[in-house]
Amino acid sequence: MEYNLADLFESVVDVVPDREALVYLDHPGTGAERRLTYAGLDAAANRVAHHLVDSGIRPGEHLGLHLYNGVEYLQTVLACLKARIVPVNVNYRYVEDELVYLYRDADLAALVFDAEFEGRVAGALSRAAGLRHLLRVGEGGERVPGAVPFAAAEASGSPGRGFPARSGDDQFIIYTGGTTGMPKGVMWRQEDLFFAGLGGGAPTGEPVKAPEELAERVAAGGSGITFFPTPPLMHGTSTLTAFIGFNFGQRVVLHRKFVPEEVLRTVEREKVTSMSLVGDAMLRPLIDALAGPLKGTDCSALFSVSSSGAIMSETVRRQFRELVPNALLLNNFGSSESGFNGTATGDSGPERGFRIRVNARTRVVDPATHEPVAAGEVGRVAQCGHVPLGYYNDPVKTAETFFRRDGQRWVLLGDMATVDEDGVVTVLGRGSQCINTGGEKVYPEEVEQALKAHPDVYDALVAGVPDARWGNHVAAVVQLRAGAPRLSLADLQSHCRTRLAGYKVPRRLVITDTIQRSPSGKADYRWAREVAGAAAQP
Repeated sequence: MEYNLADLFESVVDVVPDREALVYLDHPGTGAERRLTYAGLDAAANRVAHHLVDSGIRPGEHLGLHLYNGVEYLQTVLACLKARIVPVNVNYRYVEDELVYLYRDADLAALVFDAEFEGRVAGALSRAAGLRHLLRVGEGGERVPGAVPFAAAEASGSPGRGFPARSGDDQFIIYTGGTTGMPKGVMWRQEDLFFAGLGGGAPTGEPVKAPEELAERVAAGGSGITFFPTPPLMHGTSTLTAFIGFNFGQRVVLHRKFVPEEVLRTVEREKVTSMSLVGDAMLRPLIDALAGPLKGTDCSALFSVSSSGAIMSETVRRQFRELVPNALLLNNFGSSESGFNGTATGDSGPERGFRIRVNARTRVVDPATHEPVAAGEVGRVAQCGHVPLGYYNDPVKTAETFFRRDGQRWVLLGDMATVDEDGVVTVLGRGSQCINTGGEKVYPEEVEQALKAHPDVYDALVAGVPDARWGNHVAAVVQLRAGAPRLSLADLQSHCRTRLAGYKVPRRLVITDTIQRSPSGKADYRWAREVAGAAAQP
């Protein structure tokens, strides 16, 4: 047995076959749900895997998942892993041209898609000649000829295993769009992914020392943990969160979409213990619901709420702690390219910055020499050891991001940071979003945290706007809290000056009804720049 994700999953199934593995609520509030034990999920994945093999999809070929959250998503990922087919996530917000790019860039041989996306899939297919097998989840029309209904595919496959031997070298690809540019496929060896992002490195416990040890831990432990990844599974973090739950024999709860009131009802009913989300964009609506229509919801089982991809601001964390005092709030730091890097320290916040206690494999390095920077100097976050192989189909970006030093593979992340004498890393922000104003560097995340500390600000994004004198100046795009008085630029400048150096204070304010973010809550800086730039025109 190797550190192969399908092997590891099957080893867990064999020791806790009757334990509940997955609870799925199709349309929250309707009562529609599915519950699968570990043995049931294993058999369901086997059926789809055998269907794919019988349909001619070969080991090493790529299958796209163009789906909302659901049993079918995780079932198909497991099916791919079992049959040594490479799963590839597809952002369901992409329009036709973006889908064509991803289908072709990822060399997809097969696609599982939600019937709701049938129109866009049909439009993209004529320009994606390599796609030869399609499965449709849900009821659809005839817009995608030849698409096999998922239920029929599942029924046609054998529930038994009977797959060839697998390897820790088998791949798992996570496409990441970031905030700029076209999406890039991060190529992970499954063994590396297990140790970097799926609990094998055990950031809060002992690392797994042998593949067989995982099932031994599950057999010896209890089943009291329920994971609830609330963002879309199409983003790597949510899928990895679900697999952390599976790897340790715990229960995973899913909703089709993020509906704050229904999330809280599920937390109460299913006694959710660990919930993941993305920053204030998801935590604020939960606070509003807890303070309003769902006041009194029993969240006593909830002991951790973690965020990746965006920071939960100190103001919002304080509001949530007042409502759910038993829950530990964790700002985790990581990426599709590195897995888990670390967790924010207790003193992390607007005054001291986003401070991270990183793992032993993370460094802050000079981006040119790749040598560690001295304490207090600005560099880029890098990680060594269990890191991806590179970007699929992109040798240029691979050479820019991945390197070898001291006999180890390294990945150079886009995050600028400093490190102190104790090894604590302060993340400044993405270098690609850095605003150069009169030679001074301003990282949007720092200004956003200051803005969101204002009691009347619900959400905010910051971008640079061209300035004839300074090159760029800082512009704030702000969504106010419902019922709040309209703030002026002077109001927010006075607020920010108590927290930020003068050159970081916004020089332009745009009030908007809604801040545009990805479905997972990540910042859309292209949109913010467009909105701020349009407001700057005469």
